[in-house]
Amino acid sequence: MSAPDAVRDAAVRLKRWLLEDALPIWWARAADPSGGYFDRLGLDGAPVAGLKRVRVQARQAHVYALAPSLGWTGPAKTASRHGLAAMLAMRCDDGLYRPTPAAVQPLDGMGLLYDQAFVLLALAGDRAAFGDNGQETPALALAERLAAFTHPLGGFAEAPGLAAPLFANPNMHLFESLQAWMRVSDRPVWRELAANEARLALDRLIDPARGVLDEQFGPDWAPATNPSDRVVWPGHLYEWAFLLLDWPGADAAARAAAFRLIEVSERTGVDARGVTMFALDAALSPIDRGARLWSQTERLRACARAAALTGQPALWNATAQACGALEAFLDVPTPGLWRDRMEADGGFREEPSPTSSLYHIVGAIAELDRVAGAA
Repeated sequence: MSAPDAVRDAAVRLKRWLLEDALPIWWARAADPSGGYFDRLGLDGAPVAGLKRVRVQARQAHVYALAPSLGWTGPAKTASRHGLAAMLAMRCDDGLYRPTPAAVQPLDGMGLLYDQAFVLLALAGDRAAFGDNGQETPALALAERLAAFTHPLGGFAEAPGLAAPLFANPNMHLFESLQAWMRVSDRPVWRELAANEARLALDRLIDPARGVLDEQFGPDWAPATNPSDRVVWPGHLYEWAFLLLDWPGADAAARAAAFRLIEVSERTGVDARGVTMFALDAALSPIDRGARLWSQTERLRACARAAALTGQPALWNATAQACGALEAFLDVPTPGLWRDRMEADGGFREEPSPTSSLYHIVGAIAELDRVAGAA
């Protein structure tokens, strides 16, 4: 079944917004002439000065590497390499990437390991878009450095030898980045590492009883013992689902797990407003009814892929609804920017647009464009 008109129309609108508004303004306003990308733009389009994070440089490099394939005729290679150069300059003496050598990395699943995943993604994206220019050399060096983070039961810990806490989030993004390397290199290491992350998700992270996975885990990937740590982010259920469906090694079990992640998130993580809520407790009841922009993009991407694979009308309807939710976040006075947080009452928080969100938006629009254009 081809995409319905509502999805096709949304794909046209969102792609036009990306090509005409977003990609131009984030290159013109967020690129710092002295190097790298600013972390945020105010809703008036003015850059907000502050520490430049590794993930932002890597994500912007990735975004502009994808831009030509989506039809952008701007200076994609220049924009991409602007972020890549800043990212590579953040390599420290230990072979890991940090904004400064002394930067303190939080143990919350979005610290050191998380940033390394995006370094790998940026290097793979550069090779895919602009050809082999030796990108695999630093990628392999980083993969070798990350071997010290390997957990004996699969996946990666937050730091070498750290028993707990363990987090799903950085392993998810490593899974994404390793898949990206699978597509541009024949080296077995990328295929093997990606399969390791898939096995981690299927064998240890996803609870077969609930069909979901928590954010944080105790030693040996056991469920966290503190109830307050048993948190489920519906946006990440969609993100894991898409990555499992996108994985070249996916078998029937992987696809079934992915479809169940989507089904549970549709049932428990989307509220009457038609938006993906931020957080649920272990019983899958809402604990944060606010909504983040990135969660809407991951719902869009996962449901679009699942709808294209199955033809189920409910999944096409979910895709169309997710498009509408995303467009609500993009409705700001300065075209090409966005609001990041919707409060529980449906109002938006007035704050700068985070640069890091463009990575999520481009991923969703690229998948939407693919399925909407399919025969």
